[in-house]
Amino acid sequence: MPQFLDWKDWTVLIATLAIIVGYGTWKTRGQKKAQDYIKGGNSSKWWTIGLSVMATQASAITFLSTTGQAFSDGMGFVQFYFGLPIAMVIICLVFIPLYHRLKVYTAYEFLENRFDLKTRSLTAILFLIQRGLAAGITIFAPAIILSVVLGWNIVTLNVIIGVLVIIYTVSGGTKAVTVTQKQQMFVIFAGMLAALFITISLIPEEVSFIDAINIAGASGKMQVLDFSFDLENRYTVWTGLIGGTFLMLSYFGTDQSQVQRYLSGKSMKEMQMGLLFNGMLKVPMQFFILLVGVMVFVFYQFNPSPLNFIDASTQTVLASEYGDEYRALQDKQSVLFEEKQSVSLALSKTEDNSLKHELFQLDSIEKTYRLESKFLIKKAVDSDYTKEYNTLKKEVEALKANPESEAYLTKSASLASLYKDAAKDTQTNDRDYMFIRFILNQLPTGLIGLLLAVILSAAMSSTASEINALATITSIDLYGRNLKEEKGDDHMVKMTKLFTLGWGIVAIIIACFADLAENLIQLVNIIGSIFYGNVLGIFLLAFFFKHIKGNAVFNGALITQAIVVLGWWLDWMPYLWLNLFGCVVVISIAHFIQLLTPKKVV
Repeated sequence: MPQFLDWKDWTVLIATLAIIVGYGTWKTRGQKKAQDYIKGGNSSKWWTIGLSVMATQASAITFLSTTGQAFSDGMGFVQFYFGLPIAMVIICLVFIPLYHRLKVYTAYEFLENRFDLKTRSLTAILFLIQRGLAAGITIFAPAIILSVVLGWNIVTLNVIIGVLVIIYTVSGGTKAVTVTQKQQMFVIFAGMLAALFITISLIPEEVSFIDAINIAGASGKMQVLDFSFDLENRYTVWTGLIGGTFLMLSYFGTDQSQVQRYLSGKSMKEMQMGLLFNGMLKVPMQFFILLVGVMVFVFYQFNPSPLNFIDASTQTVLASEYGDEYRALQDKQSVLFEEKQSVSLALSKTEDNSLKHELFQLDSIEKTYRLESKFLIKKAVDSDYTKEYNTLKKEVEALKANPESEAYLTKSASLASLYKDAAKDTQTNDRDYMFIRFILNQLPTGLIGLLLAVILSAAMSSTASEINALATITSIDLYGRNLKEEKGDDHMVKMTKLFTLGWGIVAIIIACFADLAENLIQLVNIIGSIFYGNVLGIFLLAFFFKHIKGNAVFNGALITQAIVVLGWWLDWMPYLWLNLFGCVVVISIAHFIQLLTPKKVV
């Protein structure tokens, strides 16, 4: 059922967002020079750059999805960020000095100087595709969840979030994005600290923070490091250090939404210090956010939790022909909860390994119940799925007499796959709803408004950076570069504002047609990984391989992008490795094409 907020929460929420939007619009009004509008007048200090870079990456997805990831799978996701500090050092040593020396507005200007216009344009277009999709998802993420929580139409919420961002981004350009992101990060830090302390305070008094960590550890939630080389495992130390480094190099070194943040710095030193500040703070910040999700998990060891955190889906299945089966699951979970509560309390008073093992087993059983619940919800909301499942089930039953036959194994595998796919559907995939449901049901009034402001502030900060960057690339790399006659500052500022408005509208439209295909933070990173490796490879070719020419890079990039998309589609490897794969492939193909290219006779 929709949650109606207390007037105190509405006051905190509206006041916070109004101050941020109003301040950003007022502070940056009347900018007429392209240098000021696009590069923020090169006036940003290092701490402003660092906070702006963090705010660009810390979308609403970070808080809604990362906490849900920790609740389900534990702290291992933090390994995803292990390559970030390494990438920051490399960018400070290689990328920033080059960008600063050339005085570029965008990262892609350099590529025309090094190669040619078509390579610059292709790289810019690859950026526009992936970042345009991501901008829509950063609006969609909080909108779909708040629509369930508040009972509002999702299109309305998409428009509200998008319009708020467009107001100050069109008005003030890069500087408006930067100054508002400082306020947004302060709101985010305050809200998440409050959430952690309140969550810990809701755990029974006799259970200390150390006891809570032990309980989470017994359920496998505190396993941070995984040194295995299993390619089926998305998050290991090696995927973070290798794949993560390439992803972060691509994102912070070549993605205009980030490059534009530090190009606004007063000097090269300020830019470098800002990125190093981000490199030092980002991993602890993500660890902290994951810890909030783990503490919510511990809270639910002592308090009943729903089988599914999407209330509308629960009500649907209870009203369907599968309602009795779902109620039976709820009864089983209630019995299981009493066992888990008893074991968790006992574990808080002793380090007994047998109790740790028992809690782990109970948690595994609950995961099975949650999977069963998603399966029942999927059958209740999708008649085509139910029909397909029943057909496959009958076929499997008919082949059961010969369980070793190829037909039986094939049909059984199809049935198992269909069963697992039910957990990824929009109406059943509740991982991203966990934290918002916890906020609304458990936190005191006033703080609920602050946490909702955190979610919307994060959505606005990342979306503002994205549409600001999309407009800059469109204006400088495509429109401005292809004009036959040179236009003045007034014209370029006016056109950049129009492109900002246009990309804001595009982001809203994408948000309205988006779908919750995966855990949202993974979905955004998957989209990036499909393109980033190729783009990074192009830049590395420009930096370090002086004998490679534009035609070889352009053709190599087109071929590589097709290969990477195919590799993602056929699931050749975990998505983080696509960054390294794309980078290596484009460098290799460009070298091969260059070798086959006849040398010009002078």
